[in-house]
Amino acid sequence: MHQFEHLPPAAASMHGGLADSLFDTARRSPDLPQIARRLDVAPSPWTPMTAAELRDEVVDLARGLVASGLRPGDRVAIMARTRYEWTALSCALWAVGAELVPIYPTSSHEQVAWILKDSRCVAVVVEDEEGIMTVASACAALPALRHVWQLDSGALSQLVERGRAIPPMTVDSLRRIVLPDSTAIIAYTSGATGRPRGCALTHRNLASTCDTLLEGWGHTAAPPGQQPAILAFLPFSHVYGLMIQGLCMRGGLLMGHQPDLSDVSLSEAFRSFRPTYLYAVPSLFEKIYKNFLQSAQRAGHGVLFERAARTATDFAIATERHRLGAGPAPGFDLRLQHALYEKTVYRRLRAALGGRVCGAVSGGSPLNRELALFYSGIGILVHDGYGLTETSGGVTAQPVGREKFGTVGRALPGTDIRVADDGEVLVRGPSVFQGYINDTRATHAALRDGWLATGDIGHLDSEGYLAITGRKKDVIITSGGKSVAPSALEQRLRMNPLIHQAVIVGDNRPCVGALITLDPDFLAHWRAAWSKGGAGPAREAREENELREEVRRAVATANSTVSRSESIRVFRVLPEPFAPSNGLLTPSMKLRRDAIVRRYAPEIEAMYQRSSRAPREYVSGDPSIWEESDNVFR
Repeated sequence: MHQFEHLPPAAASMHGGLADSLFDTARRSPDLPQIARRLDVAPSPWTPMTAAELRDEVVDLARGLVASGLRPGDRVAIMARTRYEWTALSCALWAVGAELVPIYPTSSHEQVAWILKDSRCVAVVVEDEEGIMTVASACAALPALRHVWQLDSGALSQLVERGRAIPPMTVDSLRRIVLPDSTAIIAYTSGATGRPRGCALTHRNLASTCDTLLEGWGHTAAPPGQQPAILAFLPFSHVYGLMIQGLCMRGGLLMGHQPDLSDVSLSEAFRSFRPTYLYAVPSLFEKIYKNFLQSAQRAGHGVLFERAARTATDFAIATERHRLGAGPAPGFDLRLQHALYEKTVYRRLRAALGGRVCGAVSGGSPLNRELALFYSGIGILVHDGYGLTETSGGVTAQPVGREKFGTVGRALPGTDIRVADDGEVLVRGPSVFQGYINDTRATHAALRDGWLATGDIGHLDSEGYLAITGRKKDVIITSGGKSVAPSALEQRLRMNPLIHQAVIVGDNRPCVGALITLDPDFLAHWRAAWSKGGAGPAREAREENELREEVRRAVATANSTVSRSESIRVFRVLPEPFAPSNGLLTPSMKLRRDAIVRRYAPEIEAMYQRSSRAPREYVSGDPSIWEESDNVFR
């Protein structure tokens, strides 16, 4: 068995840039597997690449960048999915003192043009012909842009060939003049409420987060003596993805890249790569849970799965109470039931993720407490954390052995958190960004006396655990003056496997409403499993009625977690999902609430108009707005 020792974090003694971690690892442990690559399309095997091999390729790429005229401080954009070339190129750029500008490959022409112009990029790396066309349409307004490199056309090998005449010592000399407080990344916010803003993050900003997490939590990423294996599939265009890459590079963790996020491809990658730890977002944990349920129902084991899930949740609740000193450990009967389901259910669920996952982190938005309890109960403890683009990723984490589900943990060592009188979360620490480029006013508005105003609302409990309840700008105020944070209700709705997305509305309205989209995969499964007999219009009508009742039950379940004045009284099922392609999601998959409200203004108006015509006792009871036009069987 390969014995692995965690590399010592270097935050306190950082003297150079992010690329140094690779060079240091290659010097100390040249044969350490650093990358696992697929040299052909899936399901080809994963081929290990040592730290020394990766370093040598990075040096060759850096020589090509120098030969292409890149100089320290130049900005280069990468617009590609999560693939090996991302890691090699980012290390090469940092080695020569260049600044990285990540761009989502799904970004629109307008977004790409704005980011390239605002950041004054001298080069951009794209993935394919579509990326070439997107950049080409904006080139006329980009006088600083000198190079466009396409990965699928052999850009890496071309750069290596171009740099043959550049001595390797040139790269070493450039790398040694990179300072920790030099800008490493210009990470653009998702632009949910306007044009994206470029956050200037230093090498020290990102390194401080990674090194703190490695110091306090690195030992949880694999069993003792084993090298942690991380499957990177979140976009490196987002700071969360870059933080994952940083953890792997600075901690000597084995990293694989998975660009295709389709259910089939991701599932195959889990089983073949067999990660020991999982970094994901709440929507993926929700999707995995729904896939578990759907697979069990298709196999005729739906009732067994539901019983096992309830036992897992009960076991996790009792375990949590015990570790927090609030109650006894799980009793004998519960432990016996849990042990039975461990053999028959939980082990198989973990096998679907490769069979080696011993823990996970959820980030990007708060994870639903019930979902966290389920995963803990089946043997995958999910650490829910919190961070922003402006904080280089992590700000909080769950203390090991003191995890409290429903919160995002406590402030990382060296980071301070406080909550303002209006509920806004304020952060201070070494990971906080330099400011927004080309926007002094926005920088001054965000940074107040050394504290970052996050725009999130939340509260701290007596032990310092932070709970995030929503975004300050997203709070809904009904015509009766009730303030409602929508995220908790939306999370609860999405827990129903039929519901894909939900947006709470109600500003200046008499009550809270919801726009709902259905999960197309689970809807197809639900329809196939629905067997009431009959055929033709009569069967479709019964099926439609049953589906209406299922959605009503989901809304009623969500309402049970909030006060009466905060509960959903009207809702509408929409015929299409929110997506980046229709402008209703950001590239990082966040809701564009203003755009959604504008797009569906007629539906929202009709929803409330119909409720106002209904008998008062009907409207104030169970939610039941479902127009005849809400036909989900299209």
